[in-house]
Amino acid sequence: MKVLIVYYSMYGHIHRLAEAVAEGVKEVAGAESVLRRVPETLPEEVLKKMGALEAQKAFAHIPVCTVDELASADAIIFGTPTRFGNMCGQMRQFLDATGQLWMQGSLVGKPGSVFVSSATQHGGQESTILSFHITLLHQGMVVVGLPYAFQGQMRIDEITGCSPYGTSTIAGTKGERMPSDNELVGARFQGKYVAEITAKLAR
Repeated sequence: MKVLIVYYSMYGHIHRLAEAVAEGVKEVAGAESVLRRVPETLPEEVLKKMGALEAQKAFAHIPVCTVDELASADAIIFGTPTRFGNMCGQMRQFLDATGQLWMQGSLVGKPGSVFVSSATQHGGQESTILSFHITLLHQGMVVVGLPYAFQGQMRIDEITGCSPYGTSTIAGTKGERMPSDNELVGARFQGKYVAEITAKLAR
């Protein structure tokens, strides 16, 4: 049972969540987690000006995903930073290339889930996940969120991401905040939860 974790990360926040999601997947017997990045669309000089090149070295070893890999997975968990309350352009361009999979029904019935990051506490985390779900539903996927069984999303003793729609983290306006322990626990929970549902569907 292969769970594909497909993400875009500019400064490492989504990459860190992706690692935690993968850890959760591996907690389920027979589940394999596979990390993949979507192709970069920004020129290197732009990334350099944004201060992203150095940060991306930490996950440059993660292979770039191909569209065909989506069809071979039993479940797919997507990770994206928010861009004005929506997914980033890199992820959108990658998903826009999946028309053939849609025509063939290749993703129908597969669990699909989403995790995100934003600069601020109310930076569009929920709207990004919910608008991402539209694409998953068009592909016929079974949308999986982050249930309240993960009680960390009900905490009020600290500022934290995560909602019933999926794991999220707050990066800070300068990218200075990495995912908190609570957010990482949420990511592991989501990965395990998706893998458990995938196993049930397989049976």
